[in-house]
Amino acid sequence: MTLGLLLATGLWTGSLYLPWFWILFLVGFSLFWEHLFLYMRSSRLSFFSYSAASTALGIVLMMASPHIWVYCVVVVAALLQKHFLMQGKRHLFNPSNFAVITGILLFYDSTHIVQGQLGDASWLAWVLAVLAIPVLYRAERWIIPLAFTLFYLLLQYLIVVQHDPILLFEGIYFRFYSLSFLLFVFFMLTDPMTTPATAWKQALFALLVALCAVLLDYGMGFRAQHLFVSLFLLTPLSRLWDLWCGLGVWQRLWVLTVIVLALGAIIYIEMQPPYYFEMDG
Repeated sequence: MTLGLLLATGLWTGSLYLPWFWILFLVGFSLFWEHLFLYMRSSRLSFFSYSAASTALGIVLMMASPHIWVYCVVVVAALLQKHFLMQGKRHLFNPSNFAVITGILLFYDSTHIVQGQLGDASWLAWVLAVLAIPVLYRAERWIIPLAFTLFYLLLQYLIVVQHDPILLFEGIYFRFYSLSFLLFVFFMLTDPMTTPATAWKQALFALLVALCAVLLDYGMGFRAQHLFVSLFLLTPLSRLWDLWCGLGVWQRLWVLTVIVLALGAIIYIEMQPPYYFEMDG
């Protein structure tokens, strides 16, 4: 519902990259593949799933490409990993984030992460927060955005700003005026299926994602992809502790293999030249 409201606002203000026709097409396309994969797993459909619509809308709000087929490929990739790249009953990656990473990994020259489609209107940021907080409270994930915000600002100041004589701290916290940035913090970062359930583990998870993103900013210069690649790496890592305590050697090796492959994908992405609009940080 929240993503749909934001999407409608973006269409009203004319700030979205895709026109409404293609957005509706991608939602329908996602729902088709979601239920096809559900049927393949159980040979029957006992319920209607709306989660693929959220995946599609998250992709539309975070990623831009001039080719609609790129959107289709990353949607299918995201849903494939959701249904078949699993450990136990949980998938290892946030579907929308997996789609974005797949896009920039396979189609770097024609796929871009965009965080400014919805603008920086303060009233919309408050609307987003009001809608998100009750959802996160019911899902018991409110600690993650709070801890991430505090750790991200603190680490950016200590690691990046303090070592860059021309960078002002205002340039760091101004990122929180971006609705797309807040959307990442409130919704993509807090996916209940791919984040820890225990409070202290949620705080640790938020700290590690923030630290990874900040270290990449420090070493490579600010790039929008750093938040996404950090989440991409840390979501399977967040499962490793539970697996190490409760499952056998083969299950541990399976998740370790996924983490190594994720790290390889991140290294490859980071080796690519920045987009022209990222040159100045």
